[in-house]
Amino acid sequence: MLASLACCAIASWAVSPSASPQDSQNPRPTLIFSQFSRNQPLRVVVYGDMRFADPSITVGTNPRIRRWLAGRVAKEKPEVMLLTGDTPFIGARAGDWLDFQRETAPWRARHILVLPTTGNHEVRGGESAGIANYLRNFPQIRGHRYYSALLGPLEVISLDCTLGSEPGSDQAAWFAAQLSHLPSQVRFLFLLYHIPWVADEQSQWIAGLPSKSALDLRGILDAHMAILHARVVVFIGHIHNYERFVRNGAEYVVTGGGGAEPYPLLLRGSGDLYRDMAFPVYHFLTIDVDDGKLHAVMWKIQDPDATKLRVVAKDQFFLSASARIDKTGTDAPFQRKH
Repeated sequence: MLASLACCAIASWAVSPSASPQDSQNPRPTLIFSQFSRNQPLRVVVYGDMRFADPSITVGTNPRIRRWLAGRVAKEKPEVMLLTGDTPFIGARAGDWLDFQRETAPWRARHILVLPTTGNHEVRGGESAGIANYLRNFPQIRGHRYYSALLGPLEVISLDCTLGSEPGSDQAAWFAAQLSHLPSQVRFLFLLYHIPWVADEQSQWIAGLPSKSALDLRGILDAHMAILHARVVVFIGHIHNYERFVRNGAEYVVTGGGGAEPYPLLLRGSGDLYRDMAFPVYHFLTIDVDDGKLHAVMWKIQDPDATKLRVVAKDQFFLSASARIDKTGTDAPFQRKH
């Protein structure tokens, strides 16, 4: 049953495999989704740290919030959904993936292309079984633990936090090659990774974040920023809250509010562009890309204890493919009703 559910995830998507991450120097996109043209508008949802599991498990994950958000993000009608990791509670446990399939049925009903990255929970309970379950449940990535996906004007590069990324590693060499040969049609580059490359001061002190592997990959990005013609947004999870930074011309968004036990922030450092201290921060992001413009909005559950859940817009940012200066703020009017 699990296998048959997983196969539904790719049924409506035409994908052309282009390169293999096993060839660390191959600069071509791993997957090309030709149904996306370079001039069409594109809507993307990004979120993570859901920890799908049996609904009777209420420690470490909130089944009510998790299930509601899984249905709510589908109602945004995105063409693409990006997951920042820790999708299952225990990656080696097949039942957690079955619960993932059950709770995300609306995604397949709407034929949403889902592009994931691995988190530490994907390998919890055993790396071999966990990765096998991960790849089985995301057949659209064709067995690649790290990969790039070309979606018209957008490219997504997903990197694997459970594999080495030190200088000389296959993943590091492949990532550098991808950045050095970004297709000319790409106007926005989204990077997916679970462990933060930039983190608020509290996470630096308490959790020792960013990790060395994260810093190695960030260093590769830094070394290529001057030659990149696309605007860069790095989406990361692991911290069950929301944070946003701008560093060296790239936007860094920590989005880990998908249903896992929330982490309170007792302070927000000066570099964090999101200043709200309200807790908890269950949330997702919508990203609209159109005509060289990008508009991102963070939607937060207003009251997780309310009988009827609803989201409110709490942060936003704008990027232009032709500019190197970001506009940030939370005061611009919103046209969509939620």
